[in-house]
Amino acid sequence: MKIYDAFGPNPRALRMYLHEKGLDIEKVDVDLMGAENRKQPYTDKNPGGQLPALELDDGRVFGETVAIFEYLEEMHPTPPLIGTTADERAEARQWQRRVELKITEHLYNGFRYSEGLDLFKARMRVLPEAAVGLKAIVQDNLAWLDSLLAGKDYIVGDRFTVADIILFAAVEFGASVGQPLDPTHGNVAAWRTRVAARPSADASLHPHAAAVGMAG
Repeated sequence: MKIYDAFGPNPRALRMYLHEKGLDIEKVDVDLMGAENRKQPYTDKNPGGQLPALELDDGRVFGETVAIFEYLEEMHPTPPLIGTTADERAEARQWQRRVELKITEHLYNGFRYSEGLDLFKARMRVLPEAAVGLKAIVQDNLAWLDSLLAGKDYIVGDRFTVADIILFAAVEFGASVGQPLDPTHGNVAAWRTRVAARPSADASLHPHAAAVGMAG
């Protein structure tokens, strides 16, 4: 088994997950900045062209970060980062989905359509006119989350889950590309500080992050 790894918030989320699990899986670095992931031979393995990806020993490849989390969670359930009961798993998956649909996808596209335009315009359809609105949606939904984090250590109450990992990797990246957290969102800021204090936060930062000038 091996991980196709790279600079970027989603690969960082997987590295953070692996660190929390204590899993050491072989990594093959892919040049995301040079678009190596958007052409053969990488796209022969992962037609979606995204990173990270997990290749199994039989050659099958999973190319969606959450699918990789789910697979590894089945194989290595301890410590649980989704849940140990049906109720816990449903709750974590609910929040993982909300985080992605309401915040992270808008944050990433806000970057791709503005600060990252030169990097992405040859790789996908970009909509520069949408960037300002997408970034505003991110802030609106972080304000919504802020109110729901009152009295909680993590997004799913007192349990650290994949929802926290996904959002942390995104907001750290956002802060480095012109989408900082609003300091008036005190509950989100306190949550971010708690997650940043976990050893997996620093351990998951890609060694090229400083050179690229973005947190990924």
